[in-house]
Amino acid sequence: MTGSSVLFDAPGPRARRLSLIASLVSLVVILAGVAWIIMTLAAPRESGGITLPGMFDASRWDIFADPQVWAFIGQGVVATLQAAAVAAVGAIVVGIALSLLRSSSIGWIRVPTAWLIEFFRGMPVLLMMLFILLVASTGAFWAVVIALVIYNGTLIGEILRAGLAALPRGQREAALSLGMREFQSKMLVEFPQAFRQMLPIIVAQLVVLLKDTSLGYIVGYNELIRTNMNILASFYGNRYLFSLFVVTLVIYLAINLALSWFARWLARRTASGGRRRGRTTDPLNPAALLEAEARADEAERSAANRGLGQYDGTAH
Repeated sequence: MTGSSVLFDAPGPRARRLSLIASLVSLVVILAGVAWIIMTLAAPRESGGITLPGMFDASRWDIFADPQVWAFIGQGVVATLQAAAVAAVGAIVVGIALSLLRSSSIGWIRVPTAWLIEFFRGMPVLLMMLFILLVASTGAFWAVVIALVIYNGTLIGEILRAGLAALPRGQREAALSLGMREFQSKMLVEFPQAFRQMLPIIVAQLVVLLKDTSLGYIVGYNELIRTNMNILASFYGNRYLFSLFVVTLVIYLAINLALSWFARWLARRTASGGRRRGRTTDPLNPAALLEAEARADEAERSAANRGLGQYDGTAH
């Protein structure tokens, strides 16, 4: 019995044939659906007694030959990335603070922090943006940034707290045995390991943060969607609405796929510990010192056991 068929029976000829037929049918259905969508979009349509060309007609895409259009779209991209970058830094800082407070051993710190996290996690981001804009009068940019910082900061805080809780208890016990206080153990030994392990998940949450900047459309922030789908579409007319939609979608996909690729690369790096072959232990890393000390103690015990075995052999 092979390792691939331990948990289930290998499919027979009839099952493989049915699976192949189902796969081919599904592929044909998907291709037919895609072809129907393309033909529907490419077909001319009537609107108010006027025949309009299909969505792929060159007359619906000629505005993109104007450099000023791309400059205006670039302003929307910069505004989106600017809000996302500021909110990402703030969310990581807030998340680190909340994770430390939430994992505190002091009850009057830990319990109110848990209530605060649950409150902000349950509040919709758009409602938070509207509240900040209307009550604090911060302006559209800061309403978007502060709301994203608060919401994503609570999520990142829970992610880091889970990373701290998943660490072996021996890490803290070893640090305390070296004379460190609990806070020193958490900051110098436990938290760096938890942050490194949870970094791919944090990056994935930052991808969500980037997409949530589109909610700034509602509060009047000129991010990418508002720039393309509202301002440019109003200026050039609904004739170019589909082409602007496609350009906006492609830009968002390019940014998010790049961040997703970075998250996967980071996951591979953190899974291997970020070590290169032949790399020595960092003497300034407390976690590395603890690992090195544990290896040294194990080697010393092994040597002692070998010496004891040799002594027993000579005694007999």
